[in-house]
Amino acid sequence: MSPPLVPNPDQPAQVRLGPADLSQAVLDGLITRQQADALWARWSRLAQPVAGGGGLSPAAAPAGPAFSFTNTLYYFGGMVAIGAMTLFLRLSWDAFGPWGLMLLSAAYLLACLKVADHLASRQLRVPAGILATLAVVLVPLVVWCAQHGLGWWPPGGPTSYSAYHTHINWRWLTLEFVTLAAGVVMLWRYRLPFMVMPIAVTLWYMSMDVAQALWSDVGYWDWEFTRDVSLVFGIATVFIALWVDARSRQALEAEWRQDYAFWLYLFGTIMFWGGLSLRDSDSEWAKALYCLINLLLVFAGAAIGRRVFTVFGGLGVAIYLGYLSHRVFGDSLGFAFVLTLLGLGVVALGIWWQRHEAQINAYFSAWLPPGLRPRPTD
Repeated sequence: MSPPLVPNPDQPAQVRLGPADLSQAVLDGLITRQQADALWARWSRLAQPVAGGGGLSPAAAPAGPAFSFTNTLYYFGGMVAIGAMTLFLRLSWDAFGPWGLMLLSAAYLLACLKVADHLASRQLRVPAGILATLAVVLVPLVVWCAQHGLGWWPPGGPTSYSAYHTHINWRWLTLEFVTLAAGVVMLWRYRLPFMVMPIAVTLWYMSMDVAQALWSDVGYWDWEFTRDVSLVFGIATVFIALWVDARSRQALEAEWRQDYAFWLYLFGTIMFWGGLSLRDSDSEWAKALYCLINLLLVFAGAAIGRRVFTVFGGLGVAIYLGYLSHRVFGDSLGFAFVLTLLGLGVVALGIWWQRHEAQINAYFSAWLPPGLRPRPTD
């Protein structure tokens, strides 16, 4: 019989564990569910700071994005800075012209990267990510100025840069391709997950501008085609997110094991689910298929630990159930009663899901390859 694996007291080791690790141990048959719950409850009680710093306490799992008061200040300040800088540079067009504004924007971009380097060296990763993201946001403005300075801006397009965020136009595609390239390069350089946000937003913009480029010769707004292009872009973005998620979960370096897929999942799901939900059909089979797809989203979210799938899938199922209740009870006095029961049922389902979320995630994740199983959470 081999001796038990006892850590060397002269070289104490710290191991990071989370509920997902215990759930995996249950699936592997190493411990029972009751033992896993008891272990986690015990570790949670013991995981307190030790006086003098001489003792060891169980290490918490790596924390994901958290909206603490400090982080809220970081993100709010970053968003204000992004909006203010974009507004200032847009209003400077008449004063500096395209070349002057391009140089000013490039100077701001380099300054943001310099500050991001300084913050990252001090382990202030959230504000460093915000400053690096601000640098990426300035890239399309630099490209816009360069195109106007060189006379390369296609005629008939928007005359104000502020329209980049409000108007759909195929002429923005140049800005978007360069922004994607710059975003990927800077993400590789700084390896901060928040920097994926402008990449995901740019993909969202691109889905609409590509659709406009394809139907611009028709001469009228084809919103159905735009809806379908958004759906296709959403599917592609979700698959990219799955690939990024699997790579980051299996990465050996700690900086690559961060959650780089969150923003891609979010905007990919918005594009896909929005395009899917805007499709209209008189076929009951098509509506039932819509409900089935949303059910698959719910279970997929549980399997890979992505609540964005579960939230949008649950919303789609609720929409379909509301349609059924209206179709069956719409002309009766019981319609309001049925809607009330439906709403209370959704609330009850949410309570049940919250209580059993770890078990549900563990059950469905067992069907997935290791690269897509949920990462440990706190």
